[in-house]
Amino acid sequence: MNVLKQYIARADEIIGDRTPDEQKYDREVIRWMRRGKSINKAIAKANEKYPAEALQVNNDNLADVQAHYEYLAEHEAIMEKLDALKKEADA
Repeated sequence: MNVLKQYIARADEIIGDRTPDEQKYDREVIRWMRRGKSINKAIAKANEKYPAEALQVNNDNLADVQAHYEYLAEHEAIMEKLDALKKEADA
């Protein structure tokens, strides 16, 4: 198995199955984090927009939630770069 397939398989394990609404919520959290908001503020903004998916974060799970969203943001950036490279190769 090549490195790219291994990465994608591992990312799928980490991220897990997400409903379309959960994916929208995740993208909203990431969007606010990229704007420089803290994880608490990013989650609060996403909770306002998607109350059905709202996360309840406390001091016990804050570090894990933050690490998860930082991973998702990095994964999203990697996938965007790969898509751009694929488009260049197909052109």
